[in-house]
Amino acid sequence: MAKAGFFQNIHVYFIAFTAYWGIFLFGYDTGIAGGVVTQKIFQNAFNVSKSQVNTVSSNVVSVLQAGAFFGALGSAPISSWLGRRWCNIIFSVVFAIGAILQTVAGGSRGLGYIYAGRVISGLGIGAISAVAPAYVAECSPKEVRGRITGMFQVLVATGVMISYFVNYGVSLHVKSGPGIWRIPFGFQLVPAGIMCFGLLFATESPRWLAQKGRTVEALNNLARLRRLPPDHEDVRLEMAEIEASIEEELAARQGLGLKEAFIGKGNGIRFAIAFGIFTLQQWSGQNSVGYYAPQIFQAIGYSSTSASLLASGVYGAVKVVATLIFVYFLVERAGRKWSLVLSGLWMGILFFMIGAILKTHPPIVGPSVSKPSQAMAGLLYIYVVAYSWGWGPVPWIYCADIFPNRTRHYGLAFASAVQWFWNFVVSKETLTIETNLQWKFFMMFATINVGGMAVFSLFLPETKGRSLEEMDVIFGAVSREARLADINKAVNALGGHDDAATSTISSTGVHSHPPSEERVRSFDKRILVDEHTAPPDEKV
Repeated sequence: MAKAGFFQNIHVYFIAFTAYWGIFLFGYDTGIAGGVVTQKIFQNAFNVSKSQVNTVSSNVVSVLQAGAFFGALGSAPISSWLGRRWCNIIFSVVFAIGAILQTVAGGSRGLGYIYAGRVISGLGIGAISAVAPAYVAECSPKEVRGRITGMFQVLVATGVMISYFVNYGVSLHVKSGPGIWRIPFGFQLVPAGIMCFGLLFATESPRWLAQKGRTVEALNNLARLRRLPPDHEDVRLEMAEIEASIEEELAARQGLGLKEAFIGKGNGIRFAIAFGIFTLQQWSGQNSVGYYAPQIFQAIGYSSTSASLLASGVYGAVKVVATLIFVYFLVERAGRKWSLVLSGLWMGILFFMIGAILKTHPPIVGPSVSKPSQAMAGLLYIYVVAYSWGWGPVPWIYCADIFPNRTRHYGLAFASAVQWFWNFVVSKETLTIETNLQWKFFMMFATINVGGMAVFSLFLPETKGRSLEEMDVIFGAVSREARLADINKAVNALGGHDDAATSTISSTGVHSHPPSEERVRSFDKRILVDEHTAPPDEKV
C-alpha cells in the first residue's frame, strides 16, 4: 500500500484510541495500588498494622494479576465467537463492576471488597490486554502497524504515570476520610466508560469477518479502514492475501482441533516465542520498579512518603515520553529484533551500575536526599528510557504480528496469560526479594537483562514491514511458492477473471482489473526470507 499519513488511517487510529483506554487501565490499575496502601489514612481505615503493610500491598497488587490471568485465557473463545469489538465492550463492563466494588469499600465493607473488586477488574483487564492488541493489529496497515500497535505501551505508561500523580495529589490534598482510596479507585470508571461507549462506533476487524465467511462485510470494512473504495487495487490485493491465508489454514488444519493451534506446522515456534518473550519481559525488573516505585525509591534513599511518590511520578512521566518517542519515530525504523537486543544490553548495564552504587553508598535516612541516592534515581530514569525503547512496547507488537488469523485470538490470549502469570509472581515476591537481597536485587535483574533478554532477541526473525499474512511464510507454515499461487488465485477471483476460483471474494461483485503484475512481484520480494532470519522448518 502506498505510504499514507495520519488522516489516511484515521479510522484505525480511532480504534486504537478507544480500545486502548482499556490498556490505560492496565497501567493505571497496576500502578495505583502500591501508593494507596502506603497512605496512613488507608492503613488506619482498614486496620492494617505496620507489620502487615507489605503483605496487604502485595495482595492488593497481585490479586489483580490472578484475575487477569484467567481473563486472558477466557477471552479467546469469546473473541472468536463474538468478534474483537464486542469482546472488548463486554470486558470493559466487567472491569467497571470491579472498579465500583473497590470504590465503595470502607466502613463495614472491609478489604474483602477491595480484593473482590481487584479480581473482577483483573478479569476485565486480562481479557482486554489479550483482545485489544489483536483487534488493533488486524485493522492496521503493515506500513504503520508497529506504530499503531505500539500505542499499547504508550497507554500502559500513561496509566502508570497518572496513577503515581493521582496518589501524590491525594496525599497532598486529602488529609482524612475515604477519599484517600475512593478518588484513585473511582477514577478507573472514567476510561472504562470512554472505551465502552467509543467502541460502539468502531469498525469490526475485517480479518475476523473474513475468518467467519462474512467476506462482503470484511471487504467493506477493510476499504473503510484504508479510506479507499472497495475496488481499489491496494484494498483488493490486501483482501486477496487475507483470503489466501484463510484458505491455506482451512486446508492445512481440516479435521484438526484446538491441539493444532499450539503444535500445528509453524505454530509451535510462535507460542514458544510468546512464552519466552513475556517471561523475560516480566523478569526485566521494570514491573518490580513500576508496581512498587514508592517503596523502591524509599529503599534507595527517598525516605519520606511525599518524596518517594513525587520521584515515582517523575519516573512515570519519563516512561511516557520515552515510549512516545520510540513508538512514533523509531519502531518502524529500528525494527523489532535489534530494538530488543540493544534495550536488553542497555538495561542490564544500568542495573549493574545502580547495584554497585547501592552496595558502596547505602542510603542515609535524613531530611535531605544524598547525592548517591539522587544518582541512583537518575539511573532509574535512564533505565526506563531503555525499557521503553525495546522491551516495553516491542513484545506486544511482536506477538500481535506473528500469529496466523485462525489462531491469533488463542496466541494473544496465551501471550497475555503468560504475561499476567509472571506479573502475579513478580508482584507477589518483589518486596520480599528487595528486602532480602538489597543491592543484589538490581544485580539479579541486570544479569537477566544481559544474559537472557539480549541473547534471546538475537534468535528472533524480523517482522517489520511484513503483512500479517506473510508471517506464515516466515515461520514455515506455508512455502513462498504456495502462498504466491494462492494469492494469484484470490486476486483473479476478486477481479472476476477466474471462473474456477472458489474464493468467496467473488461474491462481492467487484469486477475491476486485478492488481498489476508489478504489485504481485513486490509481494514476492517481501516474502523472500533468508535462512538466517526465518526459523527452519525442522525447528517448527
